[in-house]
Amino acid sequence: MPSVRIWAPWNLSLGDYATISHGVDLYNVARIEIGAHATVSQRAFLCAATHEVDHPNMPLKIAPIRIDDGAWICAEAYIHLGITVGVDAVVGVRAVALHDVPSGQIVGGNPARCIRDRKVSHDG
Repeated sequence: MPSVRIWAPWNLSLGDYATISHGVDLYNVARIEIGAHATVSQRAFLCAATHEVDHPNMPLKIAPIRIDDGAWICAEAYIHLGITVGVDAVVGVRAVALHDVPSGQIVGGNPARCIRDRKVSHDG
């Protein structure tokens, strides 16, 4: 049966017509915002927390994630804490986004790098 994991539902904001597909894991210790008409595809992982590995007690470090309107997080992509994925941007299949993704940009790979600009037509 398809399912989605949402660690803290009160820390999740969804815009109109936002889509979260099956197997998505939202580790939203800090707030995660998913904009209008944005899509988070199968088994993507949005991780708003990590540990300070250089500290002996490895305390939790948190930062919000924002997926802007019309963005697409493709299947099995990873979005690191503190990242903003801009309007109409695309994070490719299995990409690892460790830095902000500018609006209208398509990124892929590990770590994610710019592939090209997205040509979005909002006509018809």
